[in-house]
Amino acid sequence: MRRRLGPLAFGLALGLGAGALAGPALRAPAVPVSEVPLPAFSKVAFLSHVNSPRRTPLFPGDPPFRAETVFTVAEDGFYLRYLHQGEHTGTHYSAPCHFHADEICAQDLDPADMVLPAVVIDVRAQVAADPDYRITVADLEAWEDAYGPMPQNAAVLARTGCSKYWGPSDEPTEPTYFNCGSGLRGFHQPGFSVEAVRWLLDRGVLGERGALGSDTFGPDPSSDPRYRASSLTLREHRLTLENLHNLGELTPAGSWIVVGGPVNAKGSGAPAMVFGLIP
Repeated sequence: MRRRLGPLAFGLALGLGAGALAGPALRAPAVPVSEVPLPAFSKVAFLSHVNSPRRTPLFPGDPPFRAETVFTVAEDGFYLRYLHQGEHTGTHYSAPCHFHADEICAQDLDPADMVLPAVVIDVRAQVAADPDYRITVADLEAWEDAYGPMPQNAAVLARTGCSKYWGPSDEPTEPTYFNCGSGLRGFHQPGFSVEAVRWLLDRGVLGERGALGSDTFGPDPSSDPRYRASSLTLREHRLTLENLHNLGELTPAGSWIVVGGPVNAKGSGAPAMVFGLIP
């Protein structure tokens, strides 16, 4: 699921809403750079699931996902399908207006909102013992003890292990994506505690921009019907990233992510291709 870039190592320079890629044969323009050190990267990983009506699980209540073939090469000379899907189908980003009527939508995001240093919080062991686990401030402090201070304006991504159960099945007593492989009845999903999100906000890790993400339906634990982790995050230019995949490809610290996807007018988000840039 990753591509090696061979002997070339690319540097990423991010200014206020602008970025530049530089290789050994190309000198980067003199632009202001982020205060966060930007290491070269040698590998790129896909962090998105393949979007398929047969395979993609839908959050309970979301619109159906269908694909209709409209043109074929044999009959029309080209191939094209008509996709029917909600803005939050499969791997996707959510814009602030998804939860706040007075906040910005997709077309108001800056390009820099979509290119962020990544912080990967590995809680697979905790989730294996409790599929409703809430990531705590202690988990975040343990990360800093191991890797140093978290960067400002970052994408904080929970690696829960639920991604390996990706699929449409929602059988109540079988291991599925809907119960994070526990086989427990009902909807069971780990997520970030409110205290952990406030800790990230207070320290500027989720600053004027940033993202909170997970390899589940979203950063909110299933035990919180108010979706407070998402609501707190989706202010300013911050995003949530949902249904991520291959988070094990990223280093816990030092990787970056790039979020791509449609920018729909008044969009509350969109299905996304998320890339991991790995040193």
